[in-house]
Amino acid sequence: MQEGWRVGVVIPAHNEGEHIRNVLETLPDWIDTAIVVNDGSTDNTQGEVESATTDCEVILVSQMNQGVGSAIDAGHRRMLNHLNIPFVSVVMAGDGQMNPDDLRELIAPIIQNKADHVKGDRLSHPDGFNRMPKIRQLASWILAFFTTLAAGQSIRDPQCGYTATSHRIIETWNWRESWKGYGYPNYWLIRLSSNGWRILHAPVASVYRKETSGIKPLHFFLTVGLMMTIEHHRRTFGWLRKRQGFPLTLMAFFAYLMGWGMLLPSNINPVKEVMSTWGAPTFVLVCGFWALAHLFDRRAAASIREARLDASN
Repeated sequence: MQEGWRVGVVIPAHNEGEHIRNVLETLPDWIDTAIVVNDGSTDNTQGEVESATTDCEVILVSQMNQGVGSAIDAGHRRMLNHLNIPFVSVVMAGDGQMNPDDLRELIAPIIQNKADHVKGDRLSHPDGFNRMPKIRQLASWILAFFTTLAAGQSIRDPQCGYTATSHRIIETWNWRESWKGYGYPNYWLIRLSSNGWRILHAPVASVYRKETSGIKPLHFFLTVGLMMTIEHHRRTFGWLRKRQGFPLTLMAFFAYLMGWGMLLPSNINPVKEVMSTWGAPTFVLVCGFWALAHLFDRRAAASIREARLDASN
């Protein structure tokens, strides 16, 4: 417990027998509950969990190969039914790549009522970026750019799964629609922004060894990219029906359409024909309109957050 808030840790695990015991035994002594979700492991994960010695209560939940997102959801929901509010639910991987020393800083903004969801940011940690393999650095930058566009606010290191979430979010989350596989952090960030929850980042270290990722890059980028595109448009159209942020969202929508309109041939696009007389190439015009749309979108996102905060006070 920290300052009157109970603290629980959700640990999704699939064949993490080599690391899961150490993850549990290095948790700080102020953690109340650790929920390990064993997602169809075929190694000694369960035995290692049961033999671990730790100061907190350990609950083992089993499911069969439902995916990392589903495992985290199962842990959050069990936490909701187990801990008294107020509580923070932290997600830590079962592979030992998340440093327990960062837990206190991760949950602090929630306890201090500065955020509703805090995500780890390895790129801003003194050692996190340097230890990250080069290919992951590149992928993180690309995904951060597109997640920022989809969420309507600045998102750094979106694939870091080290997160802390207030009970307020977990109480109202739509579990039926929740994303179940890889890309889970991106989905949560976009949905949290859609609903006006406050998101902050906290620097966290990360441990990289020689593990082989189960992610297939091409399939991941296509699947997650399509999901983010759909959720981006879903968020934008949803905000057009809200009083808060409506004018800004409408302006963002029109600027976005103007960007697409610049791709139409000049003979059926009078706006493009007029602007082409200024000597501006189509690429510059498209990027300019889309940048303007994103600026309006960010301002609309801020107004949605302000409205939620006013309503809760």
